[in-house]
Amino acid sequence: MVNVRTVGVIGAGVMGRGVTVALRQAGYRVILVDRTEEILERSRAQLRDDVRLYAMLAPKSSVTFEELAAETVFTTELEALAEADLVVENATERWSVKQPIYERLAKICRPDVVVAVNTSAISITRLGALTGRPENVIGMHFMNPVPLKPTVEVIRAFHTSASTVDTAREFLSSMGKKSIVVNDSPGFVTNRVMMLTVNEAAYLVHEGVASAADTDRLFVECFGHTMGPLETADLIGLDTVLLSIEVLYDEFKDSKYRPCPLLTKLVDAGLHGRKSGQGFFSYQTANRG
Repeated sequence: MVNVRTVGVIGAGVMGRGVTVALRQAGYRVILVDRTEEILERSRAQLRDDVRLYAMLAPKSSVTFEELAAETVFTTELEALAEADLVVENATERWSVKQPIYERLAKICRPDVVVAVNTSAISITRLGALTGRPENVIGMHFMNPVPLKPTVEVIRAFHTSASTVDTAREFLSSMGKKSIVVNDSPGFVTNRVMMLTVNEAAYLVHEGVASAADTDRLFVECFGHTMGPLETADLIGLDTVLLSIEVLYDEFKDSKYRPCPLLTKLVDAGLHGRKSGQGFFSYQTANRG
C-alpha cells in the first residue's frame, strides 16, 4: 500500500465527521475541508459531542476531542490537500457540487494519491473521468455512524486499477474495517436496495397504510432489523436520502424510483431527520412519535 499518513477529508457534515473520528481512532492525521469557516466551527463543536458518544458506545477504540483536534487541520482551502496521501470525498450528493471538486483535485493532489468517493449513488466512473487519472479513483461507501460500522462497500469503477483496489482495502483494514468490493452502478448494492425500501416505507405512511412507528416495528420485530427503514432514513438524513433516490430515478429512468411525495414534503419543510430534530420521528424529546 502507498504509505498513508495524512488523509484529506472533504465535507464536514455527518459523514465527514464520522470518517474523521474513525481516521483519528486509527492514528491518521486528518485535513478536514469544507466551504466556510462557519461550517467548520459548527463541525468542530459537533465533533466534541460525537467523540463523547463514541467513547460511551465503543470505549476501546475511542479518542478524546483533544487528541482528535491535535492531529486534525480544519480548513476552507482545498489546496491544503496537496499534503494528503489519500483523500475521502463526502460532499453533498449533487453532481453540481462534486464536479468542480474533482476537477480541482486533479491539479492539487500528487499523481499517486488515491481518491475515495464516499457517495450514496453517483457514478464513480463519471467522477473519476474528471480527474484525468481515473485509475486512482474508487468508491468507498462508509455507513453511518462510521466509527461503529465494521464493513465498507468498495466500488470498482470502469478504470479503477487493481493496485487502487488493493490500497483501498489495506487502508480500510488499517482502520479496523472489512470491505466488500462491487462494480460501479448507480446506488451500488446497498443503496440501490435500501433507498427503494425507504421510499416504499414512506409511501406506506403517505397512503395511510400504517404509521411510521408501526412500519418500522414490523421490520424490527418480524425481521430482526436493528432499526426500521424510516428511522434509518432519519439517521442518514432525509435530504441525503431524497437526493440518492433522485439520482437513481434519473439514472435508471424507472418509475419504481419515483420519490415519495411525503419524503419530498418533509425535506422541503426542513425536517431532515436526526440532524434537524425531526423527520419521520421526533428527536426533540426522549419519545418518538
